[in-house]
Amino acid sequence: MEKFVEFVEIVAKLRRECPWDKQQTFETLKPYLIEEVHEAIEAIDEKDYDHLCEELGDMLLHVVMVAELAREQGHFNIEDVIKGISEKMVRRHPHVFGSKKLKNSKQVLNQWQKIKRQEKKASSRR
Repeated sequence: MEKFVEFVEIVAKLRRECPWDKQQTFETLKPYLIEEVHEAIEAIDEKDYDHLCEELGDMLLHVVMVAELAREQGHFNIEDVIKGISEKMVRRHPHVFGSKKLKNSKQVLNQWQKIKRQEKKASSRR
């Protein structure tokens, strides 16, 4: 976690002090988000794990950069992102974090989709 916190601080400093990074918006970062995902997929296809490691770092940069933009605008921060995905993973894995018993990956996928539908339905009522 120490390295992650240090990295978040690096990105925040880039946003404050780098002319290019200061100019970025949600809209201007969209093509880079897509590009990095495609490059990671390419590395997986090529079984080039050194390149995959690099591309995952680039993806992480963009996740943290977008979260930093959101923090600056008062929407959310990287801790909110982590909290949200952590809670979602626990909710959607009752067979790991609860007492639900599932026997195979098909049952896991069906359970995931069922929980996801319930979450979408509940959020649409808000």
